[in-house]
Amino acid sequence: MSDGKPSFVPLKSLRRGAPSAQQALADIRTIYFSTTKRTIHHDLAHAIGLLKALPTEEDREKARVYMDGLAQLRTEWGGTSGTSGESGRSGKAGGRSGDKKKGAPER
Repeated sequence: MSDGKPSFVPLKSLRRGAPSAQQALADIRTIYFSTTKRTIHHDLAHAIGLLKALPTEEDREKARVYMDGLAQLRTEWGGTSGTSGESGRSGKAGGRSGDKKKGAPER
């Protein structure tokens, strides 16, 4: 981090109101190129907020490639944010429903 660049994109847009479409697209692009394994969940949430602020479908389509890239990075770098070993809304630890656990009685 000695190059002087921040390791995350600041949430300036929240303090000064909604950014213009061009600024939001530029911010999403910056987020994509500067995200790290440590910041991916925060960066993706920020990019989604910016995407929602885009006024037209054409603008959202321009951001799509960066959003897809961020989603792929999140998948590669650790999946969803949550407690390890929990799955979905139920909070039950993983495994497919057909898997048998050690010591579990046969049905």
